Amino acid sequence: MPHSLSRIGRRRALRATTAGLVLLGILVWWLAPWDEEPPGGTITVSTGTRAGVYQKYGELLRSSLGKHMPDLDVRLETSDGSQENVRRVATGEADFAIAAADAVETYRLEDRPGADGLRGVARLYDDYVQLAVARDSGIHSVDDLRGKHVAIGPPKSGVRLIANRVLRAAGIDPETDIRPSSDGIDKGPERLGHGLDAFFWSGGLPTDGLKTFAERNALRFVPIRADLVAELHKQGGATRYYRATNMPASAYPGSQLGAPVPTMAVSNLLITRTDADPRLTEWLTRIVLKSRDGIGAHVHSAQLVDVRTAIYTDPLLLHEGARRYYRSVKP
Repeated sequence: MPHSLSRIGRRRALRATTAGLVLLGILVWWLAPWDEEPPGGTITVSTGTRAGVYQKYGELLRSSLGKHMPDLDVRLETSDGSQENVRRVATGEADFAIAAADAVETYRLEDRPGADGLRGVARLYDDYVQLAVARDSGIHSVDDLRGKHVAIGPPKSGVRLIANRVLRAAGIDPETDIRPSSDGIDKGPERLGHGLDAFFWSGGLPTDGLKTFAERNALRFVPIRADLVAELHKQGGATRYYRATNMPASAYPGSQLGAPVPTMAVSNLLITRTDADPRLTEWLTRIVLKSRDGIGAHVHSAQLVDVRTAIYTDPLLLHEGARRYYRSVKP
């Protein structure tokens, strides 16, 4: 009897060991790179303004790529934002860029140079429209912006695209009914209450450039109501990428006084072109997902990057390299 039990115990131990080795093999397959040597070369990534989320995300991604792809030289180029980023990738000035879905679709609908060659790598996180004013301002709605001095973002930014559409949805002509300013996140907040009445920004939550200012100054956010977003959708085209939502109370606690703010959001995409090297793009896609927690520790919005949603790069088709990665991790 003891001998029989011993044999049973050995069989159970063998099965457990086998199962453990299978599990270990799966983990090795999941975590290990596809090839012995990662691809190298040089790529240019177009980001955004220096105080914005795109630029910070780009810097952290470059650091992560450097750890996993040491022979890859990643060159970051600042820009006005989404509109400029889309154009740079489409025309070959940049290899990769972050851009909002509405800016991508606008470029495509206008059939601008290289639009057909644009491809998606990953959906990253959502930008929230943030309309900021001084705490004691008399502006309490978008309607109140009429006749005011309003920063609507640099000409090639995604902010400018959104701000103009929001104003038109409210019946305000951005060229004649306000005094428009091109101030961006790097300068706009500092001018609030000093010649500037309101400031449009579209970015991940919280945006450091605005958070730092809000911690030192009395700031308030103007709601963008759901009915205004519905009116905005009537403009058609790329406006379908806007969704009504709330800016969480935790985004800028000192400014929101514990209350969420109605607003709208649009998804951000990592984009490239059809001629980008598939093997390099596959590696890059993997590292974008693998680096989520590390980047998210410094860029809060990046914590939302997830393989289950990253594949939805509408309005762009997935690049072949990105598609290979998503297929490799499909459950």
